[in-house]
Amino acid sequence: METGCWLVGCEFEDSVFEDGRQRRAGPPASYCAKRCEPQWFYEETGSSDNVEALTIKKFRGDLAYRRQEYQKALQEYSSISEELSLTSFAMKRDVQEGQARCLTHLGRHAEALEIATNLETKATNTDHLTTVLYLQLAICSSLQNLEKTIFCLQKLISLHPFNPWNWGKLAEAYLNLGPALLVSSQKRNSFTSSDKAIKSSSPHSGKDCLLCIPEISPESSKFSMDASSSDSQQNEKALKNTQNSVSEKREAVLIETQIKACAAFVRTRLLLQLTQSQQTSFALERNLKTQQEIEDKMKAFRFKEETLLLISEILKYCISLNKKIHPLLWEKILFQRK
Repeated sequence: METGCWLVGCEFEDSVFEDGRQRRAGPPASYCAKRCEPQWFYEETGSSDNVEALTIKKFRGDLAYRRQEYQKALQEYSSISEELSLTSFAMKRDVQEGQARCLTHLGRHAEALEIATNLETKATNTDHLTTVLYLQLAICSSLQNLEKTIFCLQKLISLHPFNPWNWGKLAEAYLNLGPALLVSSQKRNSFTSSDKAIKSSSPHSGKDCLLCIPEISPESSKFSMDASSSDSQQNEKALKNTQNSVSEKREAVLIETQIKACAAFVRTRLLLQLTQSQQTSFALERNLKTQQEIEDKMKAFRFKEETLLLISEILKYCISLNKKIHPLLWEKILFQRK
């Protein structure tokens, strides 16, 4: 064909017209996988590749974390984070997660939460977000902050509503939340009542009467005794009313957390029953053991049988919708129908 007469799309690679590669006679050569000695990354490799050097540092940090040498692991992760390029997204996520976990074990929870929050804002898919939420859950659990722990579990359940183990963790968190709220309210009320008692019993609690001893006549003394007696009766009455209202609030808080915990346990049991037919061996054994543990814990609530049936009906309906239902929805329905 003459020069300049090529048709568009008719060009071919020269390799198309070459003869096929001849196969060697006999069996193929055996494949030898590259074998590395244990802890090979501690040796001096002398590699000029920056990515390989950073990978080696990450392996060192991972091994230090495995050995519970959290300060050493944090130093390795921090040195990597400073040298990583902006395009190394996967490596940067792993390193930042390692930093947050090390900071958690070292008791620096505020810094760990800051890193985890930053990772959450940069999550690009459900898997990344799930990993970050489990990281936040670990930090809040280590911090023993039950309210934030419950919030993390609620977000995880919104992503994975059919995961029974997250529902079980949510139930346990609600069980622990009730006594914690009672203890905190008792402390607040004891401080408040003691402050009131001190102020009412102090004869010189005025602004300008600090450490002063005024002169009192017999007439004024009698008047002050009558006034103080009526004031003490009013204070006792007010204190009694306050204690009654506080006890009612405590009971209401305890019942509310117990209902939430019970509902989460029921949801856990229903989801375990759905997967029971598909499991065998140790997975089935764990499933049945968890269901029995839930039964034992639900007996401690001492709810009526009608209440438990109502909770089961509502949660079965939620599961049958096959939708991602926010965990607060069934709580709202439950309290409306209770």
